[in-house]
Amino acid sequence: MLAETLRDPVVVAAPFFVAFILLEAVSFHVLADDDLRGYERRDAWTSITMGLGSLVFTGIARGLALLGYAVLYELTPLRLDPAHPLTWVGVLLGVDLLWYLYHRSSHRIRLLWAAHQAHHNSTYFNYSTAVRQKWNPWFEVLFWVPLPLLGVPPWMVFTAFSINLVYQFLVHTERVGTLPRPIELVFNTPSHHRVHHASDPEYLDKNYGGILIVWDRLFGTFAPETHRPTYGLTRPVGTQNVLALQYREFGAIARDVRRAGGWRERVGYVLRPPGWRPRAEV
Repeated sequence: MLAETLRDPVVVAAPFFVAFILLEAVSFHVLADDDLRGYERRDAWTSITMGLGSLVFTGIARGLALLGYAVLYELTPLRLDPAHPLTWVGVLLGVDLLWYLYHRSSHRIRLLWAAHQAHHNSTYFNYSTAVRQKWNPWFEVLFWVPLPLLGVPPWMVFTAFSINLVYQFLVHTERVGTLPRPIELVFNTPSHHRVHHASDPEYLDKNYGGILIVWDRLFGTFAPETHRPTYGLTRPVGTQNVLALQYREFGAIARDVRRAGGWRERVGYVLRPPGWRPRAEV
């Protein structure tokens, strides 16, 4: 198990992430394009700092989850053979579907959004934005619980998820336009993911897919890119303070809960979608 953990695809891909960020940044310097936002130095460093911090918190969360998954794996009589290619196909599809469900939930449940919004609060969209990750991955690991119960070895869960994350890094760019139609039809692409990071009303809460965009097409959350998006949150944060970018929404939830008029409102502020308000305030 340790050997498999050490071969985490994200760790292997990390030097390539750095290379892609540098190459993309240079491309905007050499080939300026007024229609694209490109890079801003402080924003990029903020994203990278958040990514480095995420490695620490994600490592802790994964270590604890690995123990929990190992217990669940021992409790089930089911066993999937990681040496069989079809097992990998099934697990990758399962992880991608669970990612869609988690990702959609993290935009529609405010407590989950409080963690996930860290990835969305940049007004830029580039490869450095891809590493702008949350420091609160605790909710995420709960969504993978069905996999060890179905007989997926715990190390395989994280390997498949890491493959998913490596793919997602590649779709965080403005430098790639629209790909051939069969690819755009099936896979998540830079065009689809630009829509996901937009704050434009027609783009909100769309395109949650990780590797496949098929889930969005099936479940009614797909939107094509019809114009260049406006990136960031609907209410810009206006700061580069890393702690504020990570935890400000948790503070906002706490303030709303304290001033709530009853338990129904308290639950609403925590579990309803971001921006929810009691009917009397609307």
